[in-house]
Amino acid sequence: MNLRDLRYILAVADTRHFGRAAERCFVSQPTLSGQIKKLEDELGVVIFERTNRSVEVTPVGATILAHARLAVEQADTIEQVARAFQDPLDGPLRIGAIPTLSPYLMPLVLVPLKRAYPKLRLVLSEEITDSLLARLHRHELDAALLATAPDDLDLDALALFDEPFWLAHPRNHPLYEKDEIEASDLASLELLLLADGHCLTTQVMDLCRLAERPSHGEMADLRAASLETLLQLVGAGFGCTLVPALTIRGGWMTDSGIIARPLALPDAYRRISLYYRRSFPRRAALEAFAQVVREHLPNTVRPLPPT
Repeated sequence: MNLRDLRYILAVADTRHFGRAAERCFVSQPTLSGQIKKLEDELGVVIFERTNRSVEVTPVGATILAHARLAVEQADTIEQVARAFQDPLDGPLRIGAIPTLSPYLMPLVLVPLKRAYPKLRLVLSEEITDSLLARLHRHELDAALLATAPDDLDLDALALFDEPFWLAHPRNHPLYEKDEIEASDLASLELLLLADGHCLTTQVMDLCRLAERPSHGEMADLRAASLETLLQLVGAGFGCTLVPALTIRGGWMTDSGIIARPLALPDAYRRISLYYRRSFPRRAALEAFAQVVREHLPNTVRPLPPT
């Protein structure tokens, strides 16, 4: 038994598929399957029940996998402690970010980060909040950029900035003539929303005092997967939406028939923070990343001082 074999069985458990597990481990499927069979023979138990259609974890396999995950996590921690002692700003830093943030923030910081810390290699992932938190707990990520505070005592955070919401509406919308957008204006709109699972949807509904998604109207059944899709619908005249401030940078929105307006509401913003496990040994690398983010934000957002 070795760490490589433990990583193999964890990959199969996470993917429920030998082919995808092999891709994750960068080996061929026969190699992975053969090593897992040898491990099962060595232990004298069956970890996975295999059929042509599915891979299921056996009861004894579930217990073995729990211990295997702890063993791999401890081995990874040993490597990270050693790397942090040598140089915390050297090596990969695995950062996840939500889809409503990553495309707009990362282009601002990648070049400055590389210039300031040439040995630091940023590895980016883009997923919704629940997926990022799950990967953070599985030690597949070192930190995650989130817009909602998880209720998790095992995580700590570096607050980065407050990002106001703006209203995006078509060029010929009645609100075009209004000087300020207020809460009463939002209450009268049928806002386009992202699909459930995106934290931005919950934040917009809370801001607009919506207890549930609209159940009637032309766009009630819309489940857009990205902000880009929502903005294209706005530009085509299908309605309005609220967008985070970083989204409105550049002239492409106006060119697309979209008008972006700030909101005259003091609580109309989301706080972006970098969440990480309290046990993560390379805090200096996270602080360096956080500082680069703070130093390269546009004036449409409010950077927060280091704590």
